[in-house]
Amino acid sequence: MNLPPPKKVVLAYSGGLDTSIILKWLQSEYRAEVVTFTADLGQGEEVEPARRKAELLGIRPENIFIEDVREEFVRDYVFPMFRANALYEGLYLLGTSIARPLIAKRQIEIARMVGADAVCHGATGKGNDQVRFELGYYALEPDIRVVAPWREWDFASREQLIAFAEAHQIPISRDKRGESPFSIDANLLHSSSEGKVLEDPSVEAPEYVHQRTVSPEDAPDKATVIEIAFEHGDPISIDGETLSPAALLTRLNELGRDNGIGRLDLVENRFVGMKSRGVYETPGGTILLAAHRGIESITLDRGAMHLKDELMPRYAELIYNGFWFSPEREMLQAAIDHSQAHVSGTVRMKLYKGNVTVIGRESPLALYDQDLVTFEEGSSSYDQRDAAGFIKLNALRLRIAAKRAAR
Repeated sequence: MNLPPPKKVVLAYSGGLDTSIILKWLQSEYRAEVVTFTADLGQGEEVEPARRKAELLGIRPENIFIEDVREEFVRDYVFPMFRANALYEGLYLLGTSIARPLIAKRQIEIARMVGADAVCHGATGKGNDQVRFELGYYALEPDIRVVAPWREWDFASREQLIAFAEAHQIPISRDKRGESPFSIDANLLHSSSEGKVLEDPSVEAPEYVHQRTVSPEDAPDKATVIEIAFEHGDPISIDGETLSPAALLTRLNELGRDNGIGRLDLVENRFVGMKSRGVYETPGGTILLAAHRGIESITLDRGAMHLKDELMPRYAELIYNGFWFSPEREMLQAAIDHSQAHVSGTVRMKLYKGNVTVIGRESPLALYDQDLVTFEEGSSSYDQRDAAGFIKLNALRLRIAAKRAAR
């Protein structure tokens, strides 16, 4: 079905070469008015140059939106995800996945504000991000028009993109004229590197790929010990200093970086069907995951903890596949958040050459009872002789099956 061209498009705009080409392509292909949205997610580079770039490409100042969303990102997306201890395929802390819903949400909000009839992203047709962005758009604005240039335009090579940029006076940095060694996505939670020198999964990633951590071999020879306090499942302070969500994750990133913590080399299963190799760095998140599990170990009931661990892979898969705004993710979140009512206390962590170790945990709400578990003389609340009946009842079906097998 041939749709009429969009009149006004909100573009997720980084200020880089690819999204600048998309901006100009929207103007030349559709004659559309373009509104740019640039999110500061803590990616580690200035976002204000995106404003100057957009102005240079003819975008009016009132159509340029640049927002610092770091606090919202950590408070409303990262921390809820960490309450679930979410890991995709047992390893990946979902750093890229969790940022997409927030960007999509703000694009839709801006589209409503400025009266745009379409939104646009710069994700390619081979990756997961196209799915994540568009599921977010449609969940929030069911009839929105989505423009996905990488699935629509006729450019077949990097050279053609560069030629288009040169023809439209789009500034090209010198290193962009050649082949990039790998592509990078970053935010306050992580950095992700993929492609080019990383495409052969049998070859170790070059050290220069790592952006956010020192090599564990080069980390200090002395361990760093920190204490993280939690309240209702969320971290609130480090070494007694209360910090905002973004400031706390920033501090954990610094500690993780200096101690070589958070590196992951992973071959994962993309939602679109192919396997891909990525090199991830999540220094603060790696510390936070270990600390959160540490405080849960003394405050969560066994049944609740084990059920959470059973639900976690499904929850993580929903985020990875782009279903943050789905009813099933919200249902799981409600259960997870309910489990965190008593997850408060402090955890002591030792950071040393790429390793994160819990070395102490305490809570006024702890379920751990030293009087019950001691090997010394304890209270009368546990009679060891009771274990005999417990074991016999649990062994009953095994004994019946063994007798049948012996017939």
